[in-house]
Amino acid sequence: MMNDMNDAPSAQTPPILSVRALSKVFDISGGLLDQLALKDGRLRRVKTTVKALNRVTFDIAPGETFSVVGESGCGKSTLGRTVIGLYPPNGGEVYYGGQRIDVLSPRQMLPFRRRMQMVFQDPYASLNPRKRVAAILEEPLRFHHPELTAREVGDRVKEVMEQVGGDVQWLTRLPHEFSGGQRQRISIARALVVDPEFIVADEPISALDVSIQAQILNLMMDAREQRGLTYMFIAHDLSVVAHISTRVAVMYLGSLCEVAPAETLFAAPRHPYTQALLSAIPRLGKKKSGHVRLKGEVPTPIHLPTGCVFHGRCRYADERCVREIPELLEKDGGTHVACHGVAEERI
Repeated sequence: MMNDMNDAPSAQTPPILSVRALSKVFDISGGLLDQLALKDGRLRRVKTTVKALNRVTFDIAPGETFSVVGESGCGKSTLGRTVIGLYPPNGGEVYYGGQRIDVLSPRQMLPFRRRMQMVFQDPYASLNPRKRVAAILEEPLRFHHPELTAREVGDRVKEVMEQVGGDVQWLTRLPHEFSGGQRQRISIARALVVDPEFIVADEPISALDVSIQAQILNLMMDAREQRGLTYMFIAHDLSVVAHISTRVAVMYLGSLCEVAPAETLFAAPRHPYTQALLSAIPRLGKKKSGHVRLKGEVPTPIHLPTGCVFHGRCRYADERCVREIPELLEKDGGTHVACHGVAEERI
């Protein structure tokens, strides 16, 4: 269960990862000439920014598979990359094992790099095309464990390759010689080879054929059981999320709408956006899907709406929704919802 939204994680039972009011803004202004605009008869320099994350707060307990879902462009991948330190945040705090890590220097972050790994969406882009698989897997192991001998490194690489269902003969080959599913197995092996505790999986199966997706998911779930891993799983396939998740976070325009246990969220979604999102899942044997059609268009993250970011498309929105940003409040059963209508019990 999440701690109070304004507090750091408890020192007695800390979650493995804690995020507090995390914000990320990208400057897309371009060069100086692109920033110049005529306003009030004068030439002024105007910067354009994308508000990718807006005060995102959540906890992940050890051993969980915490999934993040939402429409394309809602900030899911940005959240994963900011949490793991690939992007510096513009505001908020990130704690790992009770220690704040977003303020650490690159050198101070090195011990956490081994404990936190990432599996990227595109297996074709995430592997160095000029290195053989053996070198790709040995590099992080040599960096994080310089005390290991060459033989120990080789044995470790072969062991992990076999664990992910690969062949040791793959080690002598280049990435372009493999299929997408095989490359993703190699990417997972690269993450596992340093024996991490926490893995951010950024849509790891979306670029793969449907026939291969189940194999990769089973591989990741087996690795979780065998190694006691914790996952932050970023996905858009809701049927997959329902199958593998412990808890689910729903994002819209860089903000969290709802965080709930997976079973609770899919059985009884509380936030209007979550209800609309889940209503779009195809269900066999139903003549009427009960699909909730949203009005309006998705706003741009360059100019976010005032108040609740979803109010322009919500059928329950009122004047308060236009004015005030809703807080992520705890409801029954460990569910957290950011909605004035739910807080006022009119939804």
